[in-house]
Amino acid sequence: MRLLRVGAPGRETPALLDENGRLRDLRGVIDDLDPAFLAAGGLSRLATVAVDELPVLDRAGLRIGPPLRPGKIVCIGLNYRDHAAETGAPLPAEPVVFLKAPDTVVGPDDPVLIPRGSTKTDWEVELAVVIGRPARYLASAEEALTCVAGYAVANDVSEREFQLERGGQWDKGKSCETFNPLGPLLVTADEVPDPQDLRLRLWVNGVPRQDGSTKDMVFPVAEIVRYLSQFMVLHPGDVINTGTPAGVALGRPDPKPYLTAGDVIEVEIDGLGRQRQKVAQA
Repeated sequence: MRLLRVGAPGRETPALLDENGRLRDLRGVIDDLDPAFLAAGGLSRLATVAVDELPVLDRAGLRIGPPLRPGKIVCIGLNYRDHAAETGAPLPAEPVVFLKAPDTVVGPDDPVLIPRGSTKTDWEVELAVVIGRPARYLASAEEALTCVAGYAVANDVSEREFQLERGGQWDKGKSCETFNPLGPLLVTADEVPDPQDLRLRLWVNGVPRQDGSTKDMVFPVAEIVRYLSQFMVLHPGDVINTGTPAGVALGRPDPKPYLTAGDVIEVEIDGLGRQRQKVAQA
């Protein structure tokens, strides 16, 4: 299934994209796409619904929101070999883990705001993993994949000065307002046969900046989920941003092409949809 939420910010309603590209209204079938829905086995119930009998929504002018509001966002840093190389960092022996504030999540086409005082706001296309059932102390990669509800596109926007030059942990360079465009779709795991064979791309003002593959992850999706479950409980509706390939502004020669107001970011992952954000000043 290809699920999404549409409508004004804070008033989104659930919908489904059918195989013909029509938007189907899920109001009256489910309340929302949220952690409670996933925890109650909502995806299994939704799979039995007759899609052709659902009302068709007019997509004209309809805002697409984030496909869900996560409980928490767990991020993995330096998880692509080429990205680690471009930033001058050694490959990690274990996943680099940090948290991102859940209220950074916005819709895939909502504006990205440059924080006040920022001169180093950067982009990062990432595969987002959505957890579908509780994961704690998982014993194997195979078991870990059974906990995955689906996948989405994420842009892990980052302020590099806040992240790397101001002391403390990475979180303050990652948790600024609007710093996690998510969606447009939550694509269920059964429609992604191999999460380690997806192409990720990002453009800024039409210029290709990132073009990578999840094949190049240091730690694949299954290992990330298994590993994290040793240190925290992953709950239904939690999101994992799994890292970014090479091509971020941080890895470019000086003067680095950090984002400025008016820039347009486009983000795409095979089979999961496309985002487009205009950058504005906070």
